[in-house]
Amino acid sequence: MNDHYLCGMSKKVRVRFAPSPTGGLHLGGVRTVLFNYLFAKNLGGDFIVRIEDTDQTRFVPGAEEYIFNCLQWCGLEPDESPLHGGPYAPYRQSERKPLYRQYAEQLIKDGYAYYAFDTAEELDAKRKEVANFQYSQHTRSGMRNSLTLSEAETQQLLADGVQHVIRIKMPADVEVKFADMIRGEVSFNSSLVDDKVLLKADAMPTYHLAVVVDDYLMKISHAFRGEEWLPSAPVHVLLWQYLFGIDNMPQWAHLPLILKPDGNGKLSKRDGDRLGFPVFAMDWKDPKNEEMTTGFKERGFLPEAFVNMLAMLGWNAGTEQEIFSMDELIAKFSMDRVHKGGAKFDYEKAKWYNGEWIKKLDVSSFRFQVSGLLAEKGIVVADDEKLIKVLNLVKDRCTLLPDFVQQAAFFFKQPETVDIAAIQPKWDEKKQLFFAEAIRMFEQSALWQAADLEASFKELAAANQLKPGELMLPLRIMLVGGKFGPGVFEIAELIGKAETVSRIKAVLTELG
Repeated sequence: MNDHYLCGMSKKVRVRFAPSPTGGLHLGGVRTVLFNYLFAKNLGGDFIVRIEDTDQTRFVPGAEEYIFNCLQWCGLEPDESPLHGGPYAPYRQSERKPLYRQYAEQLIKDGYAYYAFDTAEELDAKRKEVANFQYSQHTRSGMRNSLTLSEAETQQLLADGVQHVIRIKMPADVEVKFADMIRGEVSFNSSLVDDKVLLKADAMPTYHLAVVVDDYLMKISHAFRGEEWLPSAPVHVLLWQYLFGIDNMPQWAHLPLILKPDGNGKLSKRDGDRLGFPVFAMDWKDPKNEEMTTGFKERGFLPEAFVNMLAMLGWNAGTEQEIFSMDELIAKFSMDRVHKGGAKFDYEKAKWYNGEWIKKLDVSSFRFQVSGLLAEKGIVVADDEKLIKVLNLVKDRCTLLPDFVQQAAFFFKQPETVDIAAIQPKWDEKKQLFFAEAIRMFEQSALWQAADLEASFKELAAANQLKPGELMLPLRIMLVGGKFGPGVFEIAELIGKAETVSRIKAVLTELG
């Protein structure tokens, strides 16, 4: 259970997802949302989305709207966000710009940060001069900053409006520690960490300053993020210590990576392109180059399956159960059972989850998506009742929603191609005559239910001294066009008498 996470805490559980609007939403990002969401809802807390758009050079138009569309599709709606509002608005960092400088200035005043006036050209020259150059306690004394300039020189540069950044002044040889909810105690030596920029030349904060200030002001109780952020942790721990006191810092958890299928490295969009599977939640069209990246939604995944699959990448309930509804995930989720190691992504397993959810859900929940897919193939379904019957009949044969097109199209439209070659090797005059007789029998049939059709068909076969098994495949191909589909008499019942007879006649003409 999650109860012990609240020990010694009187504040309400508040978690946040803080994406940058720079492009498509990777499934790793959605999993971070999911773990935040499940943790908060399990403990009756709030889930907040805060847009971290302080790096205006990477801002991509439409990306923020896309992020919220993805979360809505997944059923992971925030309690507070730029769209939903809330008591700690604004929820876009670009709209909070004026408040960050005071904290950066306070750090300078207290001796924990400094002004750096180095130009881009000076920094480039230093990088060429020194291999793997880092602006740090080892190099800052040779740079142009308020630590090497006199107070008067510094104040004059500021008064003249000379461009500058504010950097954290990392202490020498200090062990910076914090307790991670997944990894236990984590420790860093401050001498190995460079003096990160906190406030940029455009007065926008970097992630390092903004995340600490906003988490404090928004009363965030727990902060979950990917393990790739671990190297930044010592900077953030010190900022908490310097600005707000370490006791006010959220409890942290650094989530394991989602790995490539072979386990060698973090899963990327490039891997998806190379191996033929999506890595984004929904289709993303890059406005810069018009490049379209396919998402899980458009590939035919149900949101229930996508969320279920993501939950099992790096977490388990401690049982053999694999299929979980959102309510079940909320009830069972605990950070205790999040793995330390990375989780390999398996697209075949992802499709398995989807197939299981297609079987599990009432078909009415996805009938509109299927009718839309059929319409794209020129098949307009006007009879909703028939569509529901068809979907129920074929859903066990479908893994992704587009599979319904092949499995269901022939119920509404005569097959464009018929696999005559599969019938011909065992076809003879006796079967030709049998099906001619079957046509007359079907035309005269007063009953048109699957069981009655099957009974009369088998009686006719017996009367003609033919085995029903020899006749079922030809009948299936006549009605469906190929060797697939549900029970052949159930097919006949649903497509109706006239269509059944018409399709048998058409194939008999070709065979004869």
